[in-house]
Amino acid sequence: MYATKLVFASACLGMLLFGISLITLGSVAAGLQEEYHLDKISAGALFSILPVGILAGSLLFGPFSDRYGYKIIFVLACLSMLAGFQGIAYASSLNLLRVCIFLFGLGGGAINGASNAVVADISTTNKGANLSLLGLFFAIGALGMPFILGMLEKQFTFQGIVSSVGYLPLLAAVLFMITKFPEPKQTQGIPFLKGLQLLQSEVLLLIGLFLFCQSSFEGIINNWTTTYLVQALSISSSKALYALSLYVTGMAVMRLVTGSILRNVPGQKILLVSFAFLLVGCFLLQSSASYGIAVGGLVLIGAGLSAGFPVMLGFVGNLYVELSGTAFSLVLTIALIGNMIVNYLMGIIAETYGIQHLTTVSFALLMIMILLSFAIHKKIKL
Repeated sequence: MYATKLVFASACLGMLLFGISLITLGSVAAGLQEEYHLDKISAGALFSILPVGILAGSLLFGPFSDRYGYKIIFVLACLSMLAGFQGIAYASSLNLLRVCIFLFGLGGGAINGASNAVVADISTTNKGANLSLLGLFFAIGALGMPFILGMLEKQFTFQGIVSSVGYLPLLAAVLFMITKFPEPKQTQGIPFLKGLQLLQSEVLLLIGLFLFCQSSFEGIINNWTTTYLVQALSISSSKALYALSLYVTGMAVMRLVTGSILRNVPGQKILLVSFAFLLVGCFLLQSSASYGIAVGGLVLIGAGLSAGFPVMLGFVGNLYVELSGTAFSLVLTIALIGNMIVNYLMGIIAETYGIQHLTTVSFALLMIMILLSFAIHKKIKL
């Protein structure tokens, strides 16, 4: 037997680490571009390595955890993230930096998937609401890193800050080692073949495509917002980092509300409210004539992006109970493919046509997400 509250707390810590890892690269983007003399296309290619690592971790964690349980994957993910943090801080060459970013993403992808899957496993009801509360810790982690960098950038180098934060996964690994997790679902073999059979599920593929767009949307906001604000509004990098923090604050507050006050509201209704927030937020960001209006738009965008993953992963957890880890792996893998592709394309668009087209890409992703959400709702109702 396992202690549900301790398992949930462990998953929250894992999600906190994932939030820190996902936002770190974007937060130190300007410093890395300066240190390694990167143009926007090279920076976009560097950003795309992180989702490649997360993609690998997301693909591997599900079959592995279904077969061997969650403890081992949590501990290995923490060690990979530890190596990644220190490498990003002190890599001696661009090639070594690429390897460290991959390890960073590998551990992050595995810990993200395992955290979501184990919460879905231990939640007998309200999976989406519990996943929203879990997602709150992602937002807290993502909020903390740019805030710390913005507050301390004049006193310390970004390398020193990243290195210090990078010891958190080591502490987390100790907690994971003493926590008892749910037993493996598959007692023989690794369920890759069963996972391939899941690809025949139309609703699972639609959810994967929705998360393709969702992850892409989050990725371009995480990685390109600071550049957009600095170039479009001519503000300082520290103010841009604070704006990114407020974007994540909007996400955190909305996830808290969704996981508590609105925990019994159907997921489709939550998504409709989220789409409204995204639409207004993108308009404000696109038409912003001042820093305040841009910040307001980013807060609404954060609130709008808060529900996508918890709601859709809640659907997956309810539909595929016996192979939840593997099903999560598949949809998260599709999501990260989107993040990787669209982040790279955003670099090309920014270099060729200008960073102002960040909002153009955002509007396009939003429209596709709206159409997919209605298709998914129709399939689930059938």
